[in-house]
Amino acid sequence: DVDAVVALAKKAGKLVTVEEHQIIGGLGSAITETVSEHFPVPVIRIGVKDLFGQSGTPAELIEHYGMGTKDIKAAVMNLIK
Repeated sequence: DVDAVVALAKKAGKLVTVEEHQIIGGLGSAITETVSEHFPVPVIRIGVKDLFGQSGTPAELIEHYGMGTKDIKAAVMNLIK
């Protein structure tokens, strides 16, 4: 939904995406492509950063790949500095 993404970019001025898989070719890529073409704003993508998968519980994997609450908060704080 290009219109919704652009509206959010205009309202917030910065975006953070979070996805539980590779960031390459995922939601963050689609958001980044959309805003770069229509209303460029900084975007931080949180997800697996081109690494091989590991085994573990969902909670362990979220923390292992830096996708936990503290990581999301840190990304947001980094953008609003």
